[in-house]
Amino acid sequence: MKILKRISLRILLIAILGGAIFVLALMVYFNFKQPVQNIAEPPADTASLVDKEVENINLPVRLKIPGIGVDAAIESLGLTAAGSMDTPKGPDNVAWYALGTRPGEQGSAVIAGHYGKWKNGQGSVFDDLHKLNKGDKLYIEDDKGMIITFVVRESRNYDPNADAIEVFSSDDERAHLNLITCEGIWNKAEKSFSQRLVIFADKE
Repeated sequence: MKILKRISLRILLIAILGGAIFVLALMVYFNFKQPVQNIAEPPADTASLVDKEVENINLPVRLKIPGIGVDAAIESLGLTAAGSMDTPKGPDNVAWYALGTRPGEQGSAVIAGHYGKWKNGQGSVFDDLHKLNKGDKLYIEDDKGMIITFVVRESRNYDPNADAIEVFSSDDERAHLNLITCEGIWNKAEKSFSQRLVIFADKE
């Protein structure tokens, strides 16, 4: 009887150990087999991604356009979960596309701001952006107190669904700053304006 009990105990221990090894093997297998999130899909919360991308460079903190009375704080934002450029949360600030070019560096930096009246009747930071003319100056202040000057080259209107890749890229070695806002007629159903206005500026 004692021998049988010992054999039974050994069989039980072997069974428990085998089961543990089997469970561990399954865990390892599924950890390697689970697909990694597609890096082409922007995360819903882009704040942490933006922080990692820009933490080691001088950040733009204010946009100043004396000609139309703009002196706005700059938010560093990325993409929304839908894959579009994020926008500032309120009417007063502007948003720099922090996953792209930094203002002052080679390429096209992009800053967006709201247009139109809010529910409380307050206007938006880029309500008068359409008043800018060729030769007008824009100023970016970074977090080190440096001022970068840009000069308006031209303005263009786009359909909201148009291919505007030229807004985010350039084919020369200069530094550009492009400002985006809405314009046109408000569509209540789509909750959007009928046009997009882009101001193209070049570093002085």
